[in-house]
Amino acid sequence: MNKVSINFFLGLSIIMAFSCQEAPKTIIEPWQSYDESEMLAAVADHEITRMQLKLVQSKVQDKNDIWDPIREDIAHFGEEDYKRLEPFIYEQDIEEIQSAVKAGQLTYEELTKWYIYRIVQLENDSARTLHTIVAFNSDAVEQAKEKDRNRNADQHPIYGMPVLLKDNINTEGMPTTAGALALQNNETGDATIVSNLKKKGAIILGKVNLSEWAYFFCGGCPVGYSAIGGQTLNPYGRGVFETGGSSAGSGTSMAANYAAAAVGTETSGSILSPSGKNSLVGLKPSIGLLSRSGIVPISSTLDTPGPMTRSVSDNVIMLSAMASADEDDEATAGFDRDINYFADYKNGTLSGKRFGVIKRFLQDSIYKLTTEKIEKAGATLVVYDPPEVSLDGFGTLLAADMKRDLPHYLSSHVNDGVSVKSVQDVIDYNAEDTLIRAPYGQVRLEGSAQDTLTDEALAALVVRLHKEGRRYFDEPMAEHELDAVLSMNNWSAGFAAAAKYPCLTVPMGYSEAGEPTNLTFIGKSQSEAYLYQLGYAFEQLTKVRKPPF
Repeated sequence: MNKVSINFFLGLSIIMAFSCQEAPKTIIEPWQSYDESEMLAAVADHEITRMQLKLVQSKVQDKNDIWDPIREDIAHFGEEDYKRLEPFIYEQDIEEIQSAVKAGQLTYEELTKWYIYRIVQLENDSARTLHTIVAFNSDAVEQAKEKDRNRNADQHPIYGMPVLLKDNINTEGMPTTAGALALQNNETGDATIVSNLKKKGAIILGKVNLSEWAYFFCGGCPVGYSAIGGQTLNPYGRGVFETGGSSAGSGTSMAANYAAAAVGTETSGSILSPSGKNSLVGLKPSIGLLSRSGIVPISSTLDTPGPMTRSVSDNVIMLSAMASADEDDEATAGFDRDINYFADYKNGTLSGKRFGVIKRFLQDSIYKLTTEKIEKAGATLVVYDPPEVSLDGFGTLLAADMKRDLPHYLSSHVNDGVSVKSVQDVIDYNAEDTLIRAPYGQVRLEGSAQDTLTDEALAALVVRLHKEGRRYFDEPMAEHELDAVLSMNNWSAGFAAAAKYPCLTVPMGYSEAGEPTNLTFIGKSQSEAYLYQLGYAFEQLTKVRKPPF
């Protein structure tokens, strides 16, 4: 063959190779900052003062940087693929998704790409963005492919499921910032609960926005705001309804069907509040059931992570995947680790149960209607006024704990890219540019830095608050032989936090304006399995949850 022929065939081969390559189905358009003045004007006179926003978009994070790790992952995944797979994923619980995978209707790779595609389509649109996603796992799709190759009958139900994490939970490969610029370069290993999720086969899809420093930062400021991620918006009413805090991104992302499940954290109401505001099932576990090691702290006394999901069954799956003892968190000692949360939760009933109904909550029409439904289902309702207890010093406890606990986290988990070593260091760092770093001030951090409580006084305060919190529930539960107390959203969160008691919140309806609201079941320590039975029975009785779009 002569030189001309060789060149001809080489050229033909190159042309054929390029012609055989599949043209991209999805090209992510560059994100452009938008004019947010109309939204700011609309909330300037909002009836909730802290909803009178100063800004919406992050001044430091470019969404194009968020999309960079996953551009190629969805380049060959388009709208036709999205629509074809939608019936097997959208608003489906984990058991239903796993059934579709088992039936060959779906793969874990497709599932992961579907969520990524949906996130980009919504979050890259200025008219629909919730400012919820702050980071993607660049290896998520490859990990999903691996899960497809290694499927077996003995895997945990969380296997292959994409999960989003609140951005105060240490995660290898993505910064853990707590929403703060001071931690913008905080690269860490995995928190214990993240390691547990990975061991069970979960895919960590990415990180989500939160109220900066888990809302122990500014006073009277918007929930769901952080310097890193900007202002998280509620999908049921962008700029109309609050997102709940501090796990705002965990709540909004789950409401919007951005993942199979999410993880939030709570000190007092930070799982319950965004779950209620986003029509989700949220569990604030007994303190110590889940490890707190590797989570940016407020209070080692009261902090806990917890699952946030669209159904009770998904919540059960997430809790079982995360729970373990941890030698680095002494609070995890003494728990029954042999509980099978799957065993009986679907066999629960409301009939024959005795529920405490807090009298003043009956002024809320949805709560009142819901309790009547429960009574018609065969339960006995006991209306009562809670005992007078004092939580004086609750804020002092948080301030004192954070002053001690944050330096421990900073010395134990952060890398050389983080210069702050104490609460005061964070305050000083923010003071260098308050318009960017602390536009709503930092009064709670300042209060923590100024705390002078001795270790002995702090220990005594912890004991007193714990005793008072337990008394708030124990006295009526004993007097009326209650199976659980029925609350709303996060309305009893402070008492449950002090008592270290678990709370399970489940969708119960919507206001006339369309704002979600939840019924919250509260029981004694380590009663999660029982609360799941009650919550599942209630969920099946009412089935009120509806997606925002």
